[in-house]
Amino acid sequence: MKDRESVAALDRDDPLAPLREQFTLPEGVIYLDGNSLGVAPSAAASRAAQVINDEWAVGLVRSWNTAGWHALPGRLGNKLATLIGAKPNEVVVTDTISSNLFKVLSAALKLIEKRDPSRRVIVSERSNFPSDLYIAQGLIALLDHGYTLRLVDTPEELHAAIGHDTAIAMITHVNYRTGYMHDMAALTRHIHHVGALAVWDLAHSTGAVPVDLTSVDADFAVGCTYKYLNAGPGAPGFVWVAKRHQLHVHQPLSGWWGHEAPFAMNPTFRPAHGIGRFLCGTQPIVSLALVECGLDVFLQTDMQTLRRKSLAMSDLFIELVESRCKEFPLELVTPRDHAQRGSQVSFDHPHGYEVMQALIARGVIGDYREPRILRFGFTPLYLRFVDVWDAVETLRDVLATEAWRAPEYAERSAVT
Repeated sequence: MKDRESVAALDRDDPLAPLREQFTLPEGVIYLDGNSLGVAPSAAASRAAQVINDEWAVGLVRSWNTAGWHALPGRLGNKLATLIGAKPNEVVVTDTISSNLFKVLSAALKLIEKRDPSRRVIVSERSNFPSDLYIAQGLIALLDHGYTLRLVDTPEELHAAIGHDTAIAMITHVNYRTGYMHDMAALTRHIHHVGALAVWDLAHSTGAVPVDLTSVDADFAVGCTYKYLNAGPGAPGFVWVAKRHQLHVHQPLSGWWGHEAPFAMNPTFRPAHGIGRFLCGTQPIVSLALVECGLDVFLQTDMQTLRRKSLAMSDLFIELVESRCKEFPLELVTPRDHAQRGSQVSFDHPHGYEVMQALIARGVIGDYREPRILRFGFTPLYLRFVDVWDAVETLRDVLATEAWRAPEYAERSAVT
C-alpha cells in the first residue's frame, strides 16, 4: 500500500464496515487495545439503564424471575457458544477468568486422579499469562499432593514436555504478549495421546479467531468477555466443559448457584445437572447483562469474515511498520505465518514503554507489555484500514522526532 487513499479503498469494500456504527468510539482516537479492553457497544448504556431503572428499581427481587436474571449465565453461554464451536448447554458466563480456571483445573485434576493417580504434573508455558500460572501454583500449594508445574520456554518444547506423567496441559491458545497462536487441534491430539487432559485459555481467542472446541475434542476451556467481546471492564468470564465430562466432574467452589435446587435450601450440596455446576454464588446482574450487547453484534456476522479482515489488517500493519519505520529499532515479535498469528501484532523496541506513552498521548491507544513490547490489537468489528495507516504514520512521527524522550513518558503508571 503506497498511500492512504489506496488503504481507504479497502474500507469501502469492507462488509463489516456498517458494524462500526454499533460502537461508541471517541473522536480523535485510534483504538488498538481491544485485546485488553474492548470498546463500549452503543447499546450498553441503555441496557445498563434498563437493568438499573426498570428491572432493579421497579422490578426489585421479582426480576430474578420476571426479567430472566436467573437464566442469564446459561442463556448468554449459549450465545457465546457459537463463537467457540461449543454445543448448547456447555457454556456458562460467570465469575472471573481466574476463578473459572481454578474451578476447571481442580475438576480436571480430580478426574485424572480417578484414572491414573500417578500423574502429578501440570504443563504450561513460562510466557503464559501470569494469572494462569499463579492460579496453578496456588492450587498446587492448596492440594499439597505432590503436584508440580512444568514450564517450557518455547512452543516447540511443549510436545516433549507433555508426557506420561502429565495430568493437565494448561495452554493459552493465543499468547498475550507475542500473539503466537497454537495449533489447538494438533496439540489437543497429542495431550490426549499421552493420556492427559487439555485445559485451554481463550482470553485472546474468543471473538478474535475461529475456535471449534467440539471438533478438536478439547476437555475444558475458560475465557473472558471484556476483550474482543466488548462486555465492559471486569465483565464476567466464561467456562466451557465438554458434555462428556460434565456429570463426572466436581469443582470446589460449590456455591448455592451451582446447586441442583438452590431454593430448596438443603444443607447438603448436590451439584446441578450439567454445566450449571460450574456456577458459584449470586450473579453480578448489571455487568452480566451488558455481555449480551457485544454478543449481539457478533451474531450479525461470522468468525471467518472477522478472521479475514483481522489478518488483512495485521498484514497491512506489519507491512507499513517495516517499510515506513524501517530505520528504527523495531523488531517483529508476532509470527508472520497466519496459522500462528492471533489478532494482534507486537513489536520489540528498546524504549517500548516510552514510545507507547507517546503514542497514547497522540490518540493512538495500544499497550505495553514487559519486556520492551509494543502491543497492538486489531478488532475487525470497529477498526478501519485507514486507522492502521494513520496509526503507523503517528508511530513514524513519534520515532522520527524522538517525541518519546519527553520525561513524562518515562513515568510508570499503575496500569501499562
